[in-house]
Parts: sequence; C-alpha cells; structure tokens
Amino acid sequence: MEVKNRMTPNPITAAPTTTHREAVQLMRDHQISRLPILDKSGKLVGIVTGEDLHNAEPSKATTLNIYEIRTLLDKMQLKEIMSSPVLAVKEDCSLTRAAQFMIENRVSALAVMRGDRLIGIITEADIFKTVVEVMGGGEPGFRVEIEVKNEIGALAKVCQAFVDVNSGIIALTTFRGLDPSTGVISVKERGADEAQLREVLGKLEDAKILTIRPNSHDELLKYG
Repeated sequence: MEVKNRMTPNPITAAPTTTHREAVQLMRDHQISRLPILDKSGKLVGIVTGEDLHNAEPSKATTLNIYEIRTLLDKMQLKEIMSSPVLAVKEDCSLTRAAQFMIENRVSALAVMRGDRLIGIITEADIFKTVVEVMGGGEPGFRVEIEVKNEIGALAKVCQAFVDVNSGIIALTTFRGLDPSTGVISVKERGADEAQLREVLGKLEDAKILTIRPNSHDELLKYG
C-alpha cells in the first residue's frame, strides 16, 4: 500500500511569517498538531509542531505579565522556530518504507510530495490505523495465533484448516518466531466454531496453537 492511499491530503499549512498565536489558533481550529510551512512560491521550507509552539512559549516562571507575553507571541514568527529541512517521501512510497523512515529518523510524520509540491502528510497515527485494519482489528470473530516451522507450504496448510471448518479469513499476517526456525501466523477469522477450530488446527504437524480468543474490548484497562 502506498502513502497516497493513507495520508491526510491537502494539509493545512502556514507561512514563515505566520505568528505563534496565529499558528496556535490554526491548530485549535482544525484539530491538528503540525503545520507544514510554505513560502510565497508554495515551496515547502519547514514544519512546526504543537510541541515546538509550546517550547517557544515563555516559562511559567517568567516575570513577564500577560500583556507582555501576548505581545511577544504576536511578534514571534514561525520561521524562527520551524524545523528545516523537512523529511518527506514521494506519494508512491510504500507505507512500510515510510514507517521505517519514521523509526530511523525518530519523527512522527513525513511530508508527502508530488514533484516539488506538497500534497499530504502521513503520520504515525495513519500507519497505526492501517496496521489495525490489516490485522482485522475491531472485526467480530476469533483472533488465532499459530506457531509453525519456517518451511514451504506451512501457510497453505494453516489456511486449508480454516477452510475445512467453514471459517472465513478476514486478515492474515505473519511474524518472526522467538526461535529463528519458526514463524507465527496471526489470523482474524469469522464463522468458525471454536471447538472445531481447535481440533483441526491441533492436528497440523509442526504447528502449535498459541492463542484463540474472541474480539473483545475487555482487554482495555483503566487506572487512576
């Protein structure tokens, strides 16, 4: 999947001369946490986050009064606090590559470009949502995780087992096992009887059921 399919298109932007207070208001009005900065020609020259704006504000221990603080923030322009250069990817970059770039560069978002023109932003939240969708999160049915040997045909055997009990596979992902010789197949399915599913999967050679559990919101805990 490419970033253009999951990005936020046509993001709200600001200019280098946009003031601190104007930027804060833009973020509040549009419920966003970052502003790409474009110059007069439409070229991407920087980016400012909510954290940047917060860090640029006077300390709570300041001796400035409210009027002086407001005057200061009215004069402060984004070109003074923006991050530049801006990390970006092309619109046809894959989501996995974009996620890898975010991890490697310790950023939470990337600008998305079409040539030299900004067309969107891809954020870690966009990628989280995609991961949940790919793994079938929120869908009814059982989440099944099976440990198998890393060998040709292992995945096909697992899939056939689901077919044998009239189970529809909603989502399927694979992960490395703790042992390098094994892998974990995670399946979100719909329609199977749990007892039948356990029976048919239990008959597979070189396979171990790690978990079979229904979709539930009971796993979310709150404290305090």
